[in-house]
Amino acid sequence: MVIAEKTLIQRIRRAAALGRNPAVRTGMGDDCSVLRFLAKNGKASDALVTTDFTLEGIHFRREWHSPESVGHRCLMRGLSDIAAMGGEPVAAFLSLALPRDLAQNWVGRFVRSLISLAHRYGVSLAGGDTAESPNGILADIIVVGTVPKDKAILRSGARPGDRIYISGALGGASAALLGMGTKAKRKWTPREHRRHFFPEPRIELGRILRERGLASAMIDTSDGLSTDLAHICEESGVGAALRAESIPRASLGRPSRPVDLKLALHGGEDYELLFTAPGGRRIPSRLAGIPITLIGHITRGSRILLFHRRGAGYRLEPRGWEHFQKD
Repeated sequence: MVIAEKTLIQRIRRAAALGRNPAVRTGMGDDCSVLRFLAKNGKASDALVTTDFTLEGIHFRREWHSPESVGHRCLMRGLSDIAAMGGEPVAAFLSLALPRDLAQNWVGRFVRSLISLAHRYGVSLAGGDTAESPNGILADIIVVGTVPKDKAILRSGARPGDRIYISGALGGASAALLGMGTKAKRKWTPREHRRHFFPEPRIELGRILRERGLASAMIDTSDGLSTDLAHICEESGVGAALRAESIPRASLGRPSRPVDLKLALHGGEDYELLFTAPGGRRIPSRLAGIPITLIGHITRGSRILLFHRRGAGYRLEPRGWEHFQKD
């Protein structure tokens, strides 16, 4: 069983004390944590704050995902949001609701994995809350980051004529999840597809895009390309045209084969960066060691069209992940 709340918080606090980011002036122990944001040159910076749920049965299943994977992915979701703004993460706040009969070993492995990822990106676990859950594990992560004043990359900056780029490859996370959900003898494992079980936030890539002024708008592909591109288009008041053959698809299996195009278009949890850039701006084919692929361009109007190598384009509807969507 999970140990008493006070003891659990004390254990988390001791573990989180290691590697505290200097921007966290006061961490766990008070009603609020105190954050101070100053750039290295002494100028003021803007704070970024994001929050994400990790829910058992929605975002993970204990029979499929290890505690280490769940803890890693819990924090990763927030870090990816910071990356999509071109920011640097500073602190995280974790709230946990746990079933009474959950083994303490599971909780310890979850927390250690989350804190390990936090330390790699200079993030302090600065606070949170715990409660008893009547049904399943619920984790809420708040991540606070910083970006130079007025330099955050928003979803609303795309303009007609801008080109559309994607980092990495798409569809692998949803293909792995689909494989785990089948009754096939062969199951996906963390080694076979680490981007699903232990995805890495594109923090450095987002920073480079912001520092070099390359991206006009950006979002992470947590919900799927079709849905996340629709978010950019809605916020920017534009449309888009994509080339199906240009969309980079993840390869899985033995022998290795590209995933189905539908998974690349609509599958979520790839946590790649989808961004736009002015047409005259040169974007390297690799940034921060990650492949960058040109997949289309921004248009006037509001429709998103997908063009195949042969044949006319058709309207691409957002069919990625959405909570409370009708069946």
